[in-house]
Amino acid sequence: MALKRLNTEHLTAIKWLALPNKGGKTNDEIAALCGVSRQSIHNWRKDPLFERELKKEMVQNSQDKLPELIASLSEIAIRDGNAAMAKLALQINGMLTDKVEVETKVKTGEINYEELDEEIASFAERIDEDVK
Repeated sequence: MALKRLNTEHLTAIKWLALPNKGGKTNDEIAALCGVSRQSIHNWRKDPLFERELKKEMVQNSQDKLPELIASLSEIAIRDGNAAMAKLALQINGMLTDKVEVETKVKTGEINYEELDEEIASFAERIDEDVK
């Protein structure tokens, strides 16, 4: 059964599960702190509301370390010759973007008046049919 809202037990579990290495606790210890069984924790992990809140808490816990992480990307890319890290560092700094190609079907300056007349006639016919 999907959770409709989170109570104190859920929030306590989220607090511990969101910490690196679960704050040094096992699932059994976290369950004991929440006053529930280990199976309850396992079941909650399958719930979309619980998982969404857990991810939100993890992001909040890791925000303080983002500047160091971003700064280290360049160092790792250079030290290890890691192309993926180099690409990520360039993307974060706005120096590398995805290339999008757009192909136009009509050449600039060339107008096909016959096709244009046919489109206008077709449009006029549809208007006449709608009015009837």
